Amino acid sequence: MSSPTPPPPQLAAPPVDLRGKVAVVTGSGRGLGLAYATALARAGARVVLNDLDPEVAERAAASVREAVGESVAVSEAVAVGTAEAAQRLVDRAVAEFGRLDVMVTNAGILRDRVLWKMTDDDFDAVVTTHLKGTFTCARAAAVRMREQGEGGSLVLVGSPAGQRGNFGQTNYAAAKAGIAAMVRTWSMELAKAGITVNAIVPVAATAMTETVPAFAPHVAALRERGEPLPDALRKGEGFGTVEDCAALVPFLASDAARDVTGQCIGIGGDRLTLWSHPQEIASAYADGGWTPDAIATAWHTSVGAQPQTVGIPAPRVPAPVDPR
Repeated sequence: MSSPTPPPPQLAAPPVDLRGKVAVVTGSGRGLGLAYATALARAGARVVLNDLDPEVAERAAASVREAVGESVAVSEAVAVGTAEAAQRLVDRAVAEFGRLDVMVTNAGILRDRVLWKMTDDDFDAVVTTHLKGTFTCARAAAVRMREQGEGGSLVLVGSPAGQRGNFGQTNYAAAKAGIAAMVRTWSMELAKAGITVNAIVPVAATAMTETVPAFAPHVAALRERGEPLPDALRKGEGFGTVEDCAALVPFLASDAARDVTGQCIGIGGDRLTLWSHPQEIASAYADGGWTPDAIATAWHTSVGAQPQTVGIPAPRVPAPVDPR
């Protein structure tokens, strides 16, 4: 009996080297955004950091300069969401560093409420920042990159809530689902210009995830006592630190990912994942078309036999014990 054919050897990918590239990272004053900006700078890129608060933005830029050891970062304080704000960020990159190669749309806010308690202002604020902010910044970046004629990378920031929905997050989940749809659309529209478009779906210990009861004690233990996250979170849930998520951004901005576009890619803790696109999974047919009664008769034994689940599964990890 012949032995199975071994898999072909993996070819070495081009190194992740961003020297000569310029990036904008929105919402990079702290947390995940700051981790993305720092990772880009460490890979050789020059970076424009952004936050609503000018002092926070400048402190973040200073921390990147200190970490990298070069003057590779500047700040621009502006609330994303409008075309004017997006253009300011692109113009700052070009004025400081002469070009733009990477746009990371990370800025975001939360206004969590169940449907019957969510106000118009709650909905509009989140959609404006996440969805319209992503659209305006990506559009301004795409215009500049197409003018340069050398390609580029749009790295949009999604969320598991946008992939599966989440209780109390109508506005946030809708915006993040829209971002995933824009990834698929823009990857087609910008392919000829050599501009890749992908979404990252990070899961990390942040101020946002600290509001999730199952994660809250672990995030607090990490922040307050420096306790490492358990393997049940890092591997089982793909939940880690913001630094764990940051490596994906330089990869997607690099020549090593020139053939990666239109994808939603998850990262967190020790886990890297690829999310599927929505697609039809079951079909049934009726000669001459369907009537309401025919659908009711066939539903549970045909296309509705295995309905899809919704929501983000709650992690089942014991809370850490506070030694105090």
